[in-house]
Amino acid sequence: MQFHMTNGVVSHVIRVLPDGDLNTLYFGSAIHDRQDFSDLQDLTVRDTIQADADHPGISLEQIRREYPQAGSSDLRPCALSVRDEAGSRAVKLAYETYRIIHGKVSPDGLPSTFAHADESGGADCKTLEIDFSDASFGLRVTLSETMFRDLPVVARNVRMTNVSHMPLTVESAYSANLDLPDADWDMITLTGAWARETHVGRAPLRIGLQGVSSVRGHSSQHASPYIALARPTTDEMQGEAVAATLVYSGNFDASVFVDPYARTRLRIGINPELFSWRLAPGETFQAPEALLACSSTGLNGLSQALHTLYRCNLIRSPWNARRSPIVVNTWEAVHMDMDESSLISMARSAKDLGMEMLVVDDGWFGQRDRADSSLGDWFADRRKFPHGLRPLADAVHAMGLGFGLWFEPEMISERSDLFRRHPDWVLGDPRLPLRSLGVQRCQYVLDMTRPEVVDHLLRSIGDVIERADVDYVKWDMNRSLSEAYSRALPPNRQGEVFHRYALGYYRLLHGLAARFPNLLIESCASGGARVDAGTLATAPQAWISDDTDALERVKIQYGTSMIYPVGACSNHVSAIPNEETGRRLSLRMRGDVALFGTFGYELDPRALDDGERTRIRRQIAWSKRLGPLMRTGTFWRLRSPFDRRPGFDAADAAWMMVAEDGRMAVVGWYRALTGVNAPVSHLRLAGLDADARYAVTEIDTTVADAGDTAMAGRGFTPWRPRYGDELMRAGLPLADRTTATWGRAPLPGDGSSRLFILTAIPTATTSL
Repeated sequence: MQFHMTNGVVSHVIRVLPDGDLNTLYFGSAIHDRQDFSDLQDLTVRDTIQADADHPGISLEQIRREYPQAGSSDLRPCALSVRDEAGSRAVKLAYETYRIIHGKVSPDGLPSTFAHADESGGADCKTLEIDFSDASFGLRVTLSETMFRDLPVVARNVRMTNVSHMPLTVESAYSANLDLPDADWDMITLTGAWARETHVGRAPLRIGLQGVSSVRGHSSQHASPYIALARPTTDEMQGEAVAATLVYSGNFDASVFVDPYARTRLRIGINPELFSWRLAPGETFQAPEALLACSSTGLNGLSQALHTLYRCNLIRSPWNARRSPIVVNTWEAVHMDMDESSLISMARSAKDLGMEMLVVDDGWFGQRDRADSSLGDWFADRRKFPHGLRPLADAVHAMGLGFGLWFEPEMISERSDLFRRHPDWVLGDPRLPLRSLGVQRCQYVLDMTRPEVVDHLLRSIGDVIERADVDYVKWDMNRSLSEAYSRALPPNRQGEVFHRYALGYYRLLHGLAARFPNLLIESCASGGARVDAGTLATAPQAWISDDTDALERVKIQYGTSMIYPVGACSNHVSAIPNEETGRRLSLRMRGDVALFGTFGYELDPRALDDGERTRIRRQIAWSKRLGPLMRTGTFWRLRSPFDRRPGFDAADAAWMMVAEDGRMAVVGWYRALTGVNAPVSHLRLAGLDADARYAVTEIDTTVADAGDTAMAGRGFTPWRPRYGDELMRAGLPLADRTTATWGRAPLPGDGSSRLFILTAIPTATTSL
């Protein structure tokens, strides 16, 4: 028996082998259907173990397997490991049956993609479910694969059920396994640390195990839950690539193994380190959802497929379809030094500039003057807000602004009322003194595996949101999990703590979103430590880094766009000198970078001079004008800030956003260092209508009037019209002004940017 799943853009071919195992024959861009694909698998048995005595022509170590189990004769890293009470891991699953579902079943308690109804009332996706089991071991596994209409992405789900009369222990349960026939790939990962997240790394595959992972209790700044494999000649615009990512916010492993015969195995799922799950008879374990994407049009094609899926079939918030408000966040402006009158003054100044939301960051609750107190005490600090938060919120709302609050729900301070009442709610071994536990930013972690902890947070945070009429929540998480031990679980279930923590986090997040369906939630975790599809499903935008320096942000935003849509990335213009780097970049540069995403400010508007206020008003007007495009357009990366081109002192970077109909585009170009007498650069664009003629205008958003639809006034530099094919093949000539003008114009200096708007010129028609 064979299965060929295809939607016309992606194909996945699976065969049932004589021993009942599932053999992956093909995964990639769509291929024509035929009756038998068996010749795509070489079954030659080399110097390896045969599957069993009854099937001498099969070696599990030689074939491409759909979901390999440990304890078998496949000695490569496997996707599933289950141990019975006798200590055996010898699971040998065999095919039972299949089902085709028109639509998609969402797993309980976990975020996932979802089906939409199409014009005819049917679903925009179709799901294949395959059951295979080992009756003697007492385990049934269901593999689920969903294909979405017109997208080269599949969603993988795995659930396993104990059908025996004895407990089983799941030791690893990857969400997806993909075996590929060769190793001629480069591995692309997104790694970093605090304030330098999602830096793009690329290296050829080598024999052995390689990849990225997290055991921090969240997806982490150090590595994103993502791996792409690209052919060595693949670039942003052309070539073959596949990618795997995870709809999950906890510990993960994304790894690639290459065997001595140059065959590749890609796995992604819960990190098996520090994980186990006790499965009683009749119980089912559901793994998080994985996404596999493929592209024959380069890395941009891979990203665009994920962006479309996330916008259409992942993000459930109603804010997914709206332009997010332009916020001013209080953190870099005042830190914790705040009170009602000063915040009203800040809001009034922000309103005058055209900002739309005041977000009160850390410092409004408990007795929070320093980082070592009050986390968990989610009530207004009466020293700063004598009448609570509602008078402040009412004053802000009366100005026509939204009102936002910062929370760090999962954390607790030793100096807090909550700790004094519930010291047992701290995550950690009770045999250890509290002061011996790992601490970061003076805080400890709440035991989110406990229902009573989540219930308390749902009540206390929900009551603040309701009483203060909060429109927006910034959800922070400023430390990783360590000494992860729950007093609520028996010793043989302590391996479940990390995953149960993630489930508790989702219960809280989903519960607040259900109680307040119009609440805009922005995720944050010391910046980008929990930017993942699992959180994005409910919190439609993410603070991707605490680093607001525009030059650093170019790299961070470039890497983040490999997975996540630009409209989901929160970008702020901050004051200078920058808090993280000390750089003094122009307001134009800072705005031109932040514009490509959810736009806002991280400064005190009261401290601006008249000239800055005028320029920021114009910048905000441009953000409002272009905001819908940033939410719905197609994003193209044009030049990587990680790749320096010959003849240039440093890498420049460029990207663009193109409207769905191709009639409008915005191009951003950024340079870190100005070279002397540098070569003339031609920037090739993408995604345009080759036959359309475009008006090309360079704009300075701090000078140009966003209401000038003719784009002919001050701050606009019109270029001659160009056809789309010329812009994509010959490119925009970006002559360095130091070369072109020989001193007759000001030098742009380091940290410069240029922004272009392209608008298709209507074609004159003649009536016959």
